[in-house]
Amino acid sequence: MMEPACRKDKQKQKETPTRGDRAKHKSVQQEQKQRQRAEIYALNKVMTELEQQQFEAFCKQMQSQTE
Repeated sequence: MMEPACRKDKQKQKETPTRGDRAKHKSVQQEQKQRQRAEIYALNKVMTELEQQQFEAFCKQMQSQTE
């Protein structure tokens, strides 16, 4: 009589981590997406600032040539 209960418990233990793993995997993916998005925004900001600096340097160079 005790054995079937033990078997059911073992089956439940096998199923639960699978559900947990799926949820964990999903949250890990979401964290990765958020981290990537943050990195992309940071990189975009840096590139925009660099582009602005290069543009200003170009404008100064063009001004000095026309004077």
